[in-house]
Amino acid sequence: MLPDRDSLSWRPGRVAREPSGEDDGQDGRLNGPKLGVRLESEGIVAAMPRTARKTRRVTVVDNRALALKIGSRIRQARLSAGQTQAELAKGRYTAAYISALELGHAKPSMAALAFIAERLGIPVREFVGDDDLGASRLDADLLLASGDYQAALDRYRSLLERATDRRRRAEVLRGMAEALCRLDHGGEAIRLAAEAQELFRAMNRPLDAADAGYWLAYGHFQQDNTAEARALLSGLLERARAGIEPVPDFRFRLLVAIASVEMRDAEYHRAIDYMEEARALSENLDLRRRATLLSGLSMSYREAGDLEASVTAGIQSLALYRAADAERDEAALSGSLALTYLQVGNLNRADQLLSSAVATFERMDDRRLLAHVVDSQAQVALARHELDQADMLIARAIELADETDNFNALAGARQTAARIDRERGQEKAAAQHMQAAVDLLREHGSKAQLQEALGQLADMRRSGGDLVAATELYAEALRIRR
Repeated sequence: MLPDRDSLSWRPGRVAREPSGEDDGQDGRLNGPKLGVRLESEGIVAAMPRTARKTRRVTVVDNRALALKIGSRIRQARLSAGQTQAELAKGRYTAAYISALELGHAKPSMAALAFIAERLGIPVREFVGDDDLGASRLDADLLLASGDYQAALDRYRSLLERATDRRRRAEVLRGMAEALCRLDHGGEAIRLAAEAQELFRAMNRPLDAADAGYWLAYGHFQQDNTAEARALLSGLLERARAGIEPVPDFRFRLLVAIASVEMRDAEYHRAIDYMEEARALSENLDLRRRATLLSGLSMSYREAGDLEASVTAGIQSLALYRAADAERDEAALSGSLALTYLQVGNLNRADQLLSSAVATFERMDDRRLLAHVVDSQAQVALARHELDQADMLIARAIELADETDNFNALAGARQTAARIDRERGQEKAAAQHMQAAVDLLREHGSKAQLQEALGQLADMRRSGGDLVAATELYAEALRIRR
């Protein structure tokens, strides 16, 4: 995941040092007289003729495959640690010597390997031993990148017992934390991400520590601990503005993440500010990321009451998703944008968007997201006063949400069912649906969602004459924001 922050090819005309004289020529130490060499794009070319004095030159490795294997591992470990060749060599070797090792042109002594391993916080065996564990972790990383989060998590768990040194353990823990967050198990991810972050810090690997910190914040966000998530993300954003970037577009990701935190706390105008700052960084992003940003802006503007801006951003996002062939994302946004059209009273356009989203999710057999869209269809039917149709749709939405353990969709569907019952004058049934929604949100929902549902249930209890229950519910809603 780490970006390659160094150019690994020689720059024409750059002058470096070659180990020679009384030092150990294999190690490239800075103890004896040096001969200047000029580094050309074709390789190392002598800048002046050698004297007759005997010198010890860098040893060329006969076993080229082994040299390349060791060199590749040194380079990978160095980049993971966020160090340049000069930083790794500082105090004992030269950047040119480290580069020669990484390219397989020089054979490192055990003293050199021990020095490099200590600098990078890993055991020497990582460079010279078989790397079955590393290959397995790469498989897990690939599963994670492909979106097969459960398979990636299973692979990481199988690796954890064998990850005996702290670098391996930190990398496996970070992968597990990301997989858990993407599976909506943020509570389990918090401890793993925190340990990974501390291990990376102890190894002086700030880039990896920042990446682990991102998933730590994500875990707190999923646990609705927005104050902690905001504090962690704000600290990372300050460092990103100073140039820390463990993964591409890290600052952009942080801005969108903080905007999500602000939305969770119903601070929609703050969320818009962060997203607009992210939008200024989006020029060089791929179509899908730009579409994701505009989708978030659309939802933020809708919640803030600026429906015109919501529609504009939503339409732009739909076009980008379509251009990127991101059908699932396009369908999800269509469902969200339909709610904006519902609010402005354009029920025909809302119906069109929802019908398209339903067709996509049914074709993909994505019943989890289908639950949200069918709930939205029920809301449109309710707005048309087509109560029988609304009843049929909301029953399907509840069934889909229940069978996929989509608690957020289930709570939303229960609230819609309560509104349908109230429209029919069935206050008792409406209160039962709303109570079910409140119970779900107490365990799985955000504070803002719970507070809104508590207020609605309190209104129902008051209308039904149960003033004691209504007072208790209002008090609970007020305590949430204190």
